[in-house]
Amino acid sequence: MASSKKNNKRTSFRPRKQFGQHWLRDQDILDQIIIAAELDLCDRVLEIGPGTGNLTTQLLSQVAALVSVEIDRDLCKKLVHKYGDRDNFLLVQNDFLKLDLSSLLQSFSKFQHPNKVVANIPYNITAPIIEKLLGKIATPAPQQYESIVLLVQKEVGERLVAVPGSKAYGALSIRVQYLASCELVCDVPARSFYPPPKVDSLLAIIGPAGTDVSAVANNFKVGSVETKEEAKPEVKKETPKAEVKKEESKVSNSSSSTSNSNGRIFASPLAKKMAEEKGIN
Repeated sequence: MASSKKNNKRTSFRPRKQFGQHWLRDQDILDQIIIAAELDLCDRVLEIGPGTGNLTTQLLSQVAALVSVEIDRDLCKKLVHKYGDRDNFLLVQNDFLKLDLSSLLQSFSKFQHPNKVVANIPYNITAPIIEKLLGKIATPAPQQYESIVLLVQKEVGERLVAVPGSKAYGALSIRVQYLASCELVCDVPARSFYPPPKVDSLLAIIGPAGTDVSAVANNFKVGSVETKEEAKPEVKKETPKAEVKKEESKVSNSSSSTSNSNGRIFASPLAKKMAEEKGIN
């Protein structure tokens, strides 16, 4: 089994508890996510909660377009600084649960109609996010994704695939299994994140109802991804204000942004130009 590698680059950002931030830093798990997503260069992907961009980095090199939705303003600045000149990257600063994504993307034709979702989502709003992606039994979501690959709390993952009569079976199980097909891919230990959550996680793949997603899951064995213990990362110092201003200056020079009812939108100069030609304000 290949040894685990972790992304331990220094960061001036401290995770915010209010946003449920736990940043995935285990390269082995990142690799498993990419494999499970079965990405293609023609895919248009939605990423919810990119955080510091560890998963974003890998997604950008393998898809035609990536729409990332991040609620944290400071992290958005970091992401724009890193990826703002990429023509296949669109960043939206907003709460995903309040976002009208379809309306927003009308002005960005390259990013319209994402066909896949790949994300390490905040655990404190997992159920609402899944409901927004799939809809309700009475009102399914208008857009159906080819696949949804999510890192979820282990208990939630078990509920997604629970069988009737089992302890884990409940309302979430009924709704997801009615609207979609779901399989668990692999276990993800708490130490794969910074800061480590109090619970372990699971990588889950969700496909349209009636489709067989087991073929992808069968390439893995739940619990098969081994990771090595590492020393707890030290708490990083805050970036001095002078450096923050310097970074903000770099951001403003590398990409353009605009604001509307869907929050602040960051796009490369080319993507912004194309949107302006369509009349975005």
